[in-house]
Amino acid sequence: MPEPDSGTRPETGTAAETVAEPPGPFRVRPIATRRGPDPKQDRAARTRLLVLTAAAELFTARGFRHTSMQEVADRVGMTKGAVYFHYPTKEALAVAVVEHHYARWPLLLAGVTAEGHGPLETAERLLAGAALAFRDDVVVQAGTRLQVERPQIDAELPTPYVDWTELLAGLLSRAEALGELRAGVRPRTAARSLVAAFFFGTQHISDVLRERADIVERWSETAELLFRAIRAD
Repeated sequence: MPEPDSGTRPETGTAAETVAEPPGPFRVRPIATRRGPDPKQDRAARTRLLVLTAAAELFTARGFRHTSMQEVADRVGMTKGAVYFHYPTKEALAVAVVEHHYARWPLLLAGVTAEGHGPLETAERLLAGAALAFRDDVVVQAGTRLQVERPQIDAELPTPYVDWTELLAGLLSRAEALGELRAGVRPRTAARSLVAAFFFGTQHISDVLRERADIVERWSETAELLFRAIRAD
């Protein structure tokens, strides 16, 4: 496993990790924390990503408190000092995982939007895509666990669920204007219900009972019921 390109101590700063950020309601908001230097070479960027992925796997399985920097280093076959070069504290590593978690959603939104569906079907397909991400993407899984464990982390993590609620409320408002919503359904109320049903309903229960192995199937059942309830006849 490659060692860092410099033996100097980590730099500090507030620049965000380099993550993709297509336009849309989701924004990658830099979180204030100590950070290592931005990678200047492809090898350093790849190493940094390997460390982040290893940390995400451990955070998912063990949580923030029970994951050590030494365990991260052992998982990628590096020295602990090499890990500290890229991420000077465990909090910095957790922040990077959370930022990459949030950066997944603009990519999902861009992909679904490009398919050209109406607003109600776009909302449905976004949540179906989120279910796949929670099943398959360890960074999404880790970011969610870290958000739950936010009192243990000495960093100001973003408030969860807000962007999803705003996005779905906007889509459902457009659906209402197009006559796609059942009469009497209030877009923001429905958006809050969908977010609760997915993130702290289906997603959480599937995690506890099956480590999210069945989240796609369980959400499909729930989505069929909820979207039938709000869709116009």
